[in-house]
Amino acid sequence: MKIVVAIHNAVNEQTWQEVLKWERAVHPGWEQPQLLRFLGRPKDLSPKARLRSLIGYAPPFDRHDWFIDRGDGAEVRYVVDFYRGKAAKGAGAGAAAQPMFIDARPALDSFGAVVDRFKFNAMQ
Repeated sequence: MKIVVAIHNAVNEQTWQEVLKWERAVHPGWEQPQLLRFLGRPKDLSPKARLRSLIGYAPPFDRHDWFIDRGDGAEVRYVVDFYRGKAAKGAGAGAAAQPMFIDARPALDSFGAVVDRFKFNAMQ
């Protein structure tokens, strides 16, 4: 159980770093956001994940919605899809770490989130 908790904490920390990457890019100079809560939605595909699966990509194995406060009292929702990655070449069946890809981005539920997505993608 100790290992499961450690893995869960590491995934949560990696997810938080993905959220911060977005926040620092599109809102530089703002105070550090605070995580308010997150909601596991493993059976719900995000619109992006649904579209990707329609064109042949594997669906995510999990989804979360993370709710943050940027410091202005407004709640901002992030959609996080968790995908299985490919095993490294030469990694046997008993490899210690399961590779994973975390796709975190602001939910498209407000005009501000749409602007944030455009700004972030323009920087890439």
